[in-house]
Amino acid sequence: MSDQAQLEERLRRWRLLLGSQDREGMQHTLAGEDAAIDATLSALYNPREDDGGERGADLGGSSPKVARWLGDIRKYFPTSVVTIMQKDALEKLNLKRMLLEPELLSSMVPDVNLVATLAALGSAMPNKTKETARMVVRQVVDQLMARLANPTRQSIMGALNRSMKNFRPRHNEINWARTIQINLKHYQPNLKTIIPQRLVGYGHKRSSLKDVILLVDQSGSMATSVVYSSIFAAVLASLPSLSTRMVVFDTSVVDLTEKLADPVEVIFGTQLGGGTDINRAMAYAQTLVRRPTDTVLILISDLFEGGNAQEMLKRVYTLVNTGVKVVALLALSDQGAPAFDHRHAAQFCEMGIPAFACTPDKFPELMAVAINKGDVSAWAAGEGIVTARGEKK
Repeated sequence: MSDQAQLEERLRRWRLLLGSQDREGMQHTLAGEDAAIDATLSALYNPREDDGGERGADLGGSSPKVARWLGDIRKYFPTSVVTIMQKDALEKLNLKRMLLEPELLSSMVPDVNLVATLAALGSAMPNKTKETARMVVRQVVDQLMARLANPTRQSIMGALNRSMKNFRPRHNEINWARTIQINLKHYQPNLKTIIPQRLVGYGHKRSSLKDVILLVDQSGSMATSVVYSSIFAAVLASLPSLSTRMVVFDTSVVDLTEKLADPVEVIFGTQLGGGTDINRAMAYAQTLVRRPTDTVLILISDLFEGGNAQEMLKRVYTLVNTGVKVVALLALSDQGAPAFDHRHAAQFCEMGIPAFACTPDKFPELMAVAINKGDVSAWAAGEGIVTARGEKK
């Protein structure tokens, strides 16, 4: 490519980025598809004169116009960019009202953010839209299940198998193959036999080896975390060796355990956007604990408490002291470090409760460590996860 051609390409890219014919004195006219791409970007990001040059939006309130724009961005941009632009449009253009129209909804690219928005609109959604909304949510749920279900099952079952080992077995519980393997070094040539120094058994099987409680904050800031929590709760509930409960809360508490067979039902069972009363949720969680030392409680919340903070901390302290393995996830999403209550997070850490944000891909490993009563903070440090204190522990 010649120097002139390289210059033209750079000017073209800057022109599309800046979004103005004469921004900073740039004189570069776009034509053809570039002009169409520029118009598509300008509809969402172009500065408006009546806003003093601040970025605004120009899609108006027309549903057909928005539907055409949604089609254009799918034409000109890859899916990863489309989902970002859709998210920006939902925030900047207040498209939530328009999502109640099935024709517009069907033109959206399904993603986690869209599912979270639909869950928040669930109670306001007319019947003609609900069927389309469920189809959209089902599509995203199926994609997430395909990606996350097997890794989760493998991690959890591996952890449960390790926790089942019995090193003081009765005769009929001995795992002879494993016992011989670990005692080969004790072979006695003169006796032509192995004298086992350590016996390994199959363990005592029970209807459930561990109890898992997912306590999920459904305030508006936790929307995508609620979606991912619903997926993981459904997977965990499918494992017979676990007894899994999912409880969502804002200023009230709702137990969605009976819906876990279908994560779509769980998602639409939430009421995103309310306040936050962690204390009330913890009080309910206490009533669910039957076997403290075999219970893992995952609190998924940004820890901004709207209820009684001191009572909340006392309840958490009581749970930890009885032997419950408690982990605080400040977010369960791909969106990076969230805003959270640093004071409460520090108090959790002082009680030995790890507090950090977790991506969905890391959640199966996290659960495996917690089920095995491992050091979750050390695991997080090994994964490069920054703790709530801002340090890599």
